[in-house]
Amino acid sequence: MKPGQFTQNVWRLAKTIPEGKVTTYATLAVAAGGHPMMAQMITHILSKYPQVDQIPFHRIVYADGRVWLHEKYTKKRLQLYKKEGIKLDKKNRIIDFEKIIYYFEK
Repeated sequence: MKPGQFTQNVWRLAKTIPEGKVTTYATLAVAAGGHPMMAQMITHILSKYPQVDQIPFHRIVYADGRVWLHEKYTKKRLQLYKKEGIKLDKKNRIIDFEKIIYYFEK
């Protein structure tokens, strides 16, 4: 893989996650040509995208179905989940996670 190709792949793939679906950081890392341990890099890579508002951050979640909620973004993310029909339990885990998880085509 050429230098920078992993980053380009992450950017491209993240934008293809369909509305109402989610994927995990590790699934995105592997689909982009990396190792599951590279999941820790995903948020940083996505935040560097030139048009960062085009990245559906809310559709990328932890492997156990938990969503990342930060006080700065919580209200907006919760609105997006509701709009897309994604339901969360009281521990911020996606209800029926296994039914809405998205796997990228090979």
